[in-house]
Amino acid sequence: MMTKGFAVFDGDSHVVEPPELWEKYLEPEYRTLGKHALWRHEGRTGSYLKINGEIFRDTTNPNLPRHALWRPGMNWDAVGELDPNTRHPMNEGAWDPQARLADMDAMGIDQTLLYPTWFAEGFFLVRDPDVAYALARAYNDWITDFCKTAPQQLFAAAILPLQDMDFALEELQRVARVRCFRAVFIRPMFLEGRYLNHPYYDPLWAELERLGITAAVHSTPGLWNPEWTSHGPFFEKIKDRLVQPALPGGGGGPFAGGSSGAPGTTTFTGATPLGHPLAPILANWLDNHMFVASTLIGFTVMERYPAMKVVVAHGKASWMQEVIEKMEASTRVIPLLHHYPVSTEPEEMWEHGNVMLGFDAEERLVRKLPHDFAAKVVWGSRYPHHDATSAWDAIAQLRNANVPETLIARMMGQNAAHQFGVETVRYTAV
Repeated sequence: MMTKGFAVFDGDSHVVEPPELWEKYLEPEYRTLGKHALWRHEGRTGSYLKINGEIFRDTTNPNLPRHALWRPGMNWDAVGELDPNTRHPMNEGAWDPQARLADMDAMGIDQTLLYPTWFAEGFFLVRDPDVAYALARAYNDWITDFCKTAPQQLFAAAILPLQDMDFALEELQRVARVRCFRAVFIRPMFLEGRYLNHPYYDPLWAELERLGITAAVHSTPGLWNPEWTSHGPFFEKIKDRLVQPALPGGGGGPFAGGSSGAPGTTTFTGATPLGHPLAPILANWLDNHMFVASTLIGFTVMERYPAMKVVVAHGKASWMQEVIEKMEASTRVIPLLHHYPVSTEPEEMWEHGNVMLGFDAEERLVRKLPHDFAAKVVWGSRYPHHDATSAWDAIAQLRNANVPETLIARMMGQNAAHQFGVETVRYTAV
């Protein structure tokens, strides 16, 4: 049996918001408006996310709830082998704190930071600022009660109504007084046509720095979002055009088809769409790449708010080396002309900035170059999403790569605890 002599902090796990968030925690005068602005329906035959009254139906198999499918003991092959014709229940640990704690123990996780799921996808698209503020209060109150079950183990990223900066700063000051909130959730996307490098967000960065609360940047696929909010919707648009032509009689293949018409021409008799969305594969790291390159470095948020702590979760960490290299070349041969002139080399800014990136158990480059990444990464499980892994998986991969135990302890827990301002506590000894 594998053992560990250090605390593990999961820097990327999720809750799935239950109906009681709207029905109990949302203030009564906002319940109708709140359900119109943002609501998740889980039906027996299908599901949808409602945003501003518009319904976005799930296009994947409803029998496999990808957002809460994984359970301790499963690996990716086991997830892939689930019978798609059988309805599989969601993992209760997504919304039940007692079930979550039991799963954390099985996964070798001592402490965790919780991110939203449906609020991550849809909240920042809510148009009405007053309703967004009410929904943010409801989410933050619900997750506060969730974390009270184990205040030394469960921590959360708060939701802020960025639709109105005054409201956002008011809510930030409120949640700063609540112990469980160690971060604020930031989705790297366009909001009302503004990206996060816009001066509109400067008061937010300044207040996060003043309060010592971490900016927890977490991309999301955007499968229910309009195009150009983030990369995900564009990838799905392209995916829908990438169909495999079908052979006559039901066969198929990349060049399959039935010949007819003029010699040398082929007429396809049907098409089979791709069965897996592309957004979860491609969008996360590109969204994170854009945020770091354009906002933290290019528009000098790191330089102007040097004490602000940032964690860029989900989407891996290995890409950062390429970003730094390309940005160094660009700043030397093409001056960056914008509102805030860059006065420091990108690599120097990155080395001294208070920014860490999320990594997962399967990231090969981190294992091969641990000394290059150990000071800049935070491990995350992605629990309970379908591609989750346990701490034991990550520790085994790092040990098999001969990464020193002191670096493993740093990468698996110490970095995250420091970045989120949490004292490490070890609950799982084996």
